[in-house]
Amino acid sequence: MCGCISAGWIYSCPISAQVLYSSLRALVRPTHTGPKKERSMEKFLNAYIERMRPVFNRIPEKTAHVIASAFFSFKFELYPKTLRECATALSQVPDGSGSEALKKALAIIQSYAEARENAQVEPDHVVPFTDADHAYLAVNLPPDRIEDPDTLELDNALLLLYAVAVIASPDDEQALDEHRTYVITMLGTYKRALGIP
Repeated sequence: MCGCISAGWIYSCPISAQVLYSSLRALVRPTHTGPKKERSMEKFLNAYIERMRPVFNRIPEKTAHVIASAFFSFKFELYPKTLRECATALSQVPDGSGSEALKKALAIIQSYAEARENAQVEPDHVVPFTDADHAYLAVNLPPDRIEDPDTLELDNALLLLYAVAVIASPDDEQALDEHRTYVITMLGTYKRALGIP
C-alpha cells in the first residue's frame, strides 16, 4: 500500500496544514477586534436613534419614506433620484423641533448629489449645520478633533436621514436594517475621536 502513495500527496500535506492554520487564525482573530468594534458602534447608533425618536416620530410616514429613498439613492450613487427625493422631502418636512436640522441635512445631501452628478467630488459651497442643529447630529466633536469638516457634515447629514427613516418609515425597515453595517462602518471612522473604547 505504501508504494501507492504518490509524492504529490506527501507534498500536499504541509500545504493543507498551512491552509488549515490560516483558516483557524482568520476565525479566531475577529473575536479580539472586529466584533468588539462593531458592538460598540452599533450601541452608539442605537442610542442615537432612540435619542432622536421623540423628536422625529411626528414625521409623516410618506415623508419619511421619501427621506429613506434619498438616503438609499445617494448611497447607490443615483444622484438624479437623490435630487428629486431631497427636493420632495424638503417641501414636506413639517415645522417643529429638529425640522431645521433635518432640512439642513437634506440640503447638504442635495448639494453633494448635484456636485457628483456634475463630476465634482464635493460642492463649491455647503451651508453648514448651525450650533443649534448639533443637538440632532450623531457625531459632535470639538474643533481640534475634526480632521475633515466637510466629510463630517456629509456623514452627519446621512446619519440623520437614516435615523429619521428608521424612526418614521416602517415600510423601509427591512432595507434600512440591511444597511446598518454601512452606517456602523461610517460611525466607526469617528470611534477614536469620540473617545469610545
